Amino acid sequence: MSTPDPAAPTGSVPVLNIANILTVSRIVMVPLFIVLLLQDGFWWRLAAFAVFVGAAITDRVDGELARRHNLVTDFGKIADPIADKALTGAALILLSWIGELWWWVTAVILIREWGVTALRFAVIKYGVIPASPGGKLKTALQIVAICVYLFPLPSEWYLQLPAHTIMAAAVAVTLWTGVDYVFKAFRLYQRARHKQPSREGGRD
Repeated sequence: MSTPDPAAPTGSVPVLNIANILTVSRIVMVPLFIVLLLQDGFWWRLAAFAVFVGAAITDRVDGELARRHNLVTDFGKIADPIADKALTGAALILLSWIGELWWWVTAVILIREWGVTALRFAVIKYGVIPASPGGKLKTALQIVAICVYLFPLPSEWYLQLPAHTIMAAAVAVTLWTGVDYVFKAFRLYQRARHKQPSREGGRD
């Protein structure tokens, strides 16, 4: 997920800009992707794959545009992670629904993703936890794994092995980065707690 820099100024940037348009287009692609993936047939599956890849590309591009051209807005900060979670969540749930991905994999990833999102909002008053290389690797592995699952290949086990292998790596990194984020959030909270008494004492 290419989330814009939270510290960037947003006041004078118009909401209607190319970065936000790409983010909204990614959200719009989600129901289209769902409809395509639920159809039977090679070409329907290929179309679903193409829509997912296109949406994943906009995820990368909108963040880069927002940072390079100072197009960061409050709307983008909220809409971008929602679009990411909606896209990957829909793909994982549907792959499990049609029997191509274990449900426990989908559950682990989604619980981690939404849990970290909730934790981010919970500690935002204490500070911002910057994106880590592990988080970027996690996102890349998830996207690549989903793409391999979506690509219409014959069902022979040896052709599905790359998808299972990449997804296993994605789950491992997802769990590792989730635990790492919890520790970072706790340290951020602890630092804020230690600073608070000194500020209160200064007022007395």
